[in-house]
Order: sequence, then structure tokens, then C-alpha cells
Amino acid sequence: MKAATVRAQSRMLRILGTLQQSIPAAKVELDHRTAWELLVATILSAQCTDQRVNQVTPELFRRYRCPSDYAQARLADLEALIRSTGFFKSKAKHLVACGQAVTERFHGQVPATMEELTTLPGVGRKTANVILGNAFGKPGIVVDTHVKRVSKRLGLTTSDDPERIEQDLQQRLPESQWTSASQRLLLHGRYVCLARTPRCAQCVISSLCHWEGKLAP
Repeated sequence: MKAATVRAQSRMLRILGTLQQSIPAAKVELDHRTAWELLVATILSAQCTDQRVNQVTPELFRRYRCPSDYAQARLADLEALIRSTGFFKSKAKHLVACGQAVTERFHGQVPATMEELTTLPGVGRKTANVILGNAFGKPGIVVDTHVKRVSKRLGLTTSDDPERIEQDLQQRLPESQWTSASQRLLLHGRYVCLARTPRCAQCVISSLCHWEGKLAP
């Protein structure tokens, strides 16, 4: 094994270990009780904060409990409940169509494979990986804007394409840590490695970061 490869692997393990100490509970911050509720919440989280989604879902989940409820829902009623999450018209359509698909094609059960999940309306690889990792305990790397930003700053990828970033991280991360490690990268980006004013002085992996835009402590 080449020395450069050994150094890269050692650095990656140090990054993962430090983030694990900093963020021991790497859990999705969307409130949910079932795989279906997590799917709904993740669809709503597009272009919206988890905090806002969590303010909306208690009433939504009280009124609509299972996929068949969404399949039969009136768009206007759904739109009114989820309006504050933004893009509410398209999200409402996705929720109804998704409810219909899960009810009709999957007997009311959220599918547990990438191939099946990505056939659902409004579900791409990012959403599917959220479900796989957090609802079914299957390895899945979530690539959102935070993971993309942190991964590029750490030099874990040079791509802007989410699928390519996912592939790059799959090669660098142990499969057993795909879910937890990507969630830690996400949370680190959300609270520390901010887009405009990164909190480099508070960053636990600052010494391992070679980003040229890193702020002096």
C-alpha cells in the first residue's frame, strides 16, 4: 500500500473518530415514529429546515396517520398544513402520489431498498438513504448541502454532483459507518462548518482540515 494512501486512511479515521467524540448521537433530527413518518418528514425537509418541519408534522401526523390517508387526502387540506415548509404545492402532490404508490404497490409498507424507494414520487437518492439508514438500519450515505460542503472542504471529494460525492464517500468510509459518518458530517456542517461564516475556532477537526478558506483561530 502506498504511503499516500496510508496517510489518507489514517486522516480519515482521525476525522471520523474526532467527530464521533464531538457528536456521539448521530441521529436524524426529523421527528418521527415510523418509516412512513420519516419519509413524509424528509420530503417536507427539501429546501426547509428540520426545525420548521418538526413544527408542522405533529398536526400533520395527527390528521394523516398512514399512506392510505395521504392517498385520499385533498390537496388543499395538505397544502394548508404544510404551507410554511415552502414549495407546498409540489410537496403536497408528492405526498398524495407517494401515499398512493406505497398503498397500491407496496401494500402500505415503505419499501426497504434503494431501487424501490427511488420509484416513489418525490424520492431521490438522498431521501432514500435517509430512510434506509434511519428507518431500516441499512448503510446509506446522505448527501445534502451540508455534507457536500464539508466533504469538499475536507478534500474528501472534488465533485459538485451528489451521486459522485456519495460514491467518493463510499470509497473512503467503512460501510458500517456510512449512515452515522454522513450524519455527523451533516450535523457538523449544520452547526459548525457553516457556508458563509464557518466556526473554524470551534471546529474539532480544524487541524485535519486543509481548506484554503479556513479562518484563523
